[in-house]
Amino acid sequence: MSGNEFRFFLSCDINLPVTLRIERLEGKLPPQKPLNSDDIDSTSEERRPELFVECLLYIDGAPFGLPMRTRLESLGLSYCWNELITLSTKYRDLTANSQLAVTVYDVSRGKSDEVVGGATIHLFNMKKQLKTGKHKLRLWSGKEADGSINTTTPGKVPKEERGELERLEKLQNKYERGQIQRIDWLDRLAFKAIEKIKECESIKNGSSHVYIIVDFCGFEHRVAFQESGANFLIPSPIASTNELVTVWDPEVGKSNPSENKQLKLARSLTRGIIDRDLKPNFTERK
Repeated sequence: MSGNEFRFFLSCDINLPVTLRIERLEGKLPPQKPLNSDDIDSTSEERRPELFVECLLYIDGAPFGLPMRTRLESLGLSYCWNELITLSTKYRDLTANSQLAVTVYDVSRGKSDEVVGGATIHLFNMKKQLKTGKHKLRLWSGKEADGSINTTTPGKVPKEERGELERLEKLQNKYERGQIQRIDWLDRLAFKAIEKIKECESIKNGSSHVYIIVDFCGFEHRVAFQESGANFLIPSPIASTNELVTVWDPEVGKSNPSENKQLKLARSLTRGIIDRDLKPNFTERK
């Protein structure tokens, strides 16, 4: 493929379910609230949070399909699921305003699930291309993920709060997607330096926020948004200026009777035979 060639898939042509991977949590969980007298049982052992993640797809601000949940995870301080989630919705059914709502719940409280935090992320970026690779979402503590169009729980870190760590993570995602050239000896040195920077940043800034790592499924080429049944070329009004305009021709790709007739006559000429009585058959005439 040449450097000037851009290959892509259309989302309306992908008849596959939306797939993603819930990897892990980063950061320190907020302290647990004290139990009520009704919830206290005979055991006095320290309760360890038991977490699971719920994923729900929203299309144009409304829930679409069934929510999917991960398994319970309660081992260690770093909660790692690394679990593949397959939603009931297919890529061809997505719209430009499709969002994924991710909510983390704690079931160690006994009677009801306590919300640890939630975040939402758009499935298409500003260029209407499907997001792929790993994304680090900031959880809103104590809030379920809001899938409305003007969401109150965006998982993206605000621009004014982004620092060196966010810049390096963005480059690392590009590297994993193959958008940055791989040089083995240099990559090893770079990743060691990135890990040191991460440790220094976490010590400096503390762990006031909790993040969840989501890995979206990738494809051989980029996926551009296109609604099913929509015209790829939109008709434009013809102006009186010398501007280039796009004219939509609904007969593009259809057979042309005049062209077929010309091809038949051309083939007769090459053979040295001209059939003056050549007439269209019943199918052509119809």
